[in-house]
Amino acid sequence: MTSAVHIVAEAGTTHEGDVDTALRLIAAAQGAGADSVKFQFIDPAGLYLTRLRQDGALVDNPVVAAREAQRLSRDEWHRVAAYAAEQGIPFSASVFDVAYLRFLETLNPPYIKIASTDTNNHALIEAACAGGRTILLSTGMSALGEIEAAVEVVTRAGGDLVLMHCVSAYPCPAEIANVGFVGVLKGAFDVPVGFSDHTESSVAAVAAVALGATWIEKHMTLDRAAKGFDHAYAMEPAMLAAYIGDIRAAEAALAPRHPKVGPQENAVRTRARRSLWAARDLPVGHVLSAEDILVVRPAGPLAPSDLPHVLGRRLARPVMESTAVRFEDLE
Repeated sequence: MTSAVHIVAEAGTTHEGDVDTALRLIAAAQGAGADSVKFQFIDPAGLYLTRLRQDGALVDNPVVAAREAQRLSRDEWHRVAAYAAEQGIPFSASVFDVAYLRFLETLNPPYIKIASTDTNNHALIEAACAGGRTILLSTGMSALGEIEAAVEVVTRAGGDLVLMHCVSAYPCPAEIANVGFVGVLKGAFDVPVGFSDHTESSVAAVAAVALGATWIEKHMTLDRAAKGFDHAYAMEPAMLAAYIGDIRAAEAALAPRHPKVGPQENAVRTRARRSLWAARDLPVGHVLSAEDILVVRPAGPLAPSDLPHVLGRRLARPVMESTAVRFEDLE
């Protein structure tokens, strides 16, 4: 890497399940001057409730089908990674489960990305550390205490960590980007700090770099008008090239300020964070095991980090399938 700041072109799922589009995204990222290109490896059934309760009935979760349509096969991912190597741009991905984590490791990425969804998913963070690669950990939707707990997990596992400041609003208005929190993270933790940027210009990223961010992540697409999850707030290739040019010339600075999870992020947190959900109808007196609990979106009363305090406990009341598990349900 020739520059002090590593710029990640986040292609995410903007390939929309088409391998040729993924290859074009790689070429565009390389042409724009990015230091690496990153995608998202998502198994929808492992990230979302596949069925939702609606008016007392279970219905299929439409997000699962939409995410399934975006998936590439593992053979296609091998092709994508090989093409990135040919183009001379490092390739990686965000992972949301251990199976995809282990698959990504076979593609020899320079780093592993853990998204803000999983800042409090300590088991996944620890598993990612086991491979010995740098961990990029996003901190959107997170209070400082949650970030501290995640850093402790990485420290115990001996991992190499980069903390990515992030505000999980899509797009993120500049006035809530809280770029000064880059300085707070640098002061609180003895690790490199970056910025996962969801704003619509280069201003916030330039400020983050001035405050000491050494990694910048920016969503990219080939067409902002395309239908899908990420296109509308991503940058097309020419925009990304200009954005990267601004970062390379960054001189401005912002004063740091403390974080606040505002209403925009709280709205996203409800659907983007995991919780503990009943995998089936569970009767009174049942002793909970791992097979009884789904750790999936959306958010609920208990976090993934509460799972050790739930397993082995006996139910004081019945819990229906696709219902959130609560401490008050337990004896």
